[in-house]
Amino acid sequence: MNPWLQALLGVVLALVLMLVNGVVLIYMLRKVLAHLHVRLGPMEQGWHGTLQTMWDVLKLLSKEDITPSGVDKALYYIAPAIVFVPSLAAYGAIAFSRTWSIADSPNGLLYTFAVLSLVPLGILAAGWASNNKWSLIGGMRAVAQQITYEVPLLLSALPVVLLARSMNLTDIVNAQSGLWFVVPMFPAFVMFAISALIELNQTPFDMSEAESELVAGFATEYSSMKFGLLFLSEFSNTFIMSAVLVTLFLGGWRIPLLPYEWYAPLAPLVFVLKTYIVIFVFMWIRGTMPRVRIDQMMAFGWKILLPASLGWLMLTGLFVKLGQLAVKAAGS
Repeated sequence: MNPWLQALLGVVLALVLMLVNGVVLIYMLRKVLAHLHVRLGPMEQGWHGTLQTMWDVLKLLSKEDITPSGVDKALYYIAPAIVFVPSLAAYGAIAFSRTWSIADSPNGLLYTFAVLSLVPLGILAAGWASNNKWSLIGGMRAVAQQITYEVPLLLSALPVVLLARSMNLTDIVNAQSGLWFVVPMFPAFVMFAISALIELNQTPFDMSEAESELVAGFATEYSSMKFGLLFLSEFSNTFIMSAVLVTLFLGGWRIPLLPYEWYAPLAPLVFVLKTYIVIFVFMWIRGTMPRVRIDQMMAFGWKILLPASLGWLMLTGLFVKLGQLAVKAAGS
């Protein structure tokens, strides 16, 4: 196949997956929170409100696109794209099975983290360009979160890389063939999950939106599909980060104790199911816990999570080195 055509097909597939995930996750969030809070949620449009999200999309497409006075127009218009494009690009390296991925990159994990790290820049641009103090505060909080928790997020992923000896997501999943890999990584799993919640701007760490404090934070002055792109990206990032967590710590498409050949055709479905289970847990946390204060979140990142993730990385490195020395000694 022509390389350009293959690349275009990959972009189209990623876009379709992103849109489908966005629709499903919006409906899922409403129903999960509704059940957690003992209420019905969407019920009138379609079976149990299944068509409600579709009408919401049509509403966003048809609403008047209002531009407030005093905004920095160039930055105001480009900010949703700065948020949307990295979210779309992050789908490229996700491995749904041994053979299902848009681009099987040898540095897929690094690529995914790199493109997702651009999202807070778009949030900051949206807040700065909106000529609104609440939007600006939300954008600045996003940068504070990014600086504080990006490092623990990466440090908690590195022990897995040390054990798998690869940053290719397919290789990382293949390395998780037994509990010897998963169980020692439980502390890293917990630290990664907490950092992921903060990176995703999810309650109890949704400080850049914080609707009870900042109206809608960085998105206050956006309407129509610019608003839609911002929040489509947010839901998309939830899927991507959950997929990375499943890849690093939960065996990806693998089913424990079963040979891969037994369920190979269903491997992508296994991966997606695991990812949605993680998303459900994130939504469970969102519907249960109250929002923390910004100073508490910053203190937790710098004083607890950063030293803990660095310490676990050092212990893992020591374990790997001692294992190498033991193998070398046994061979000699």
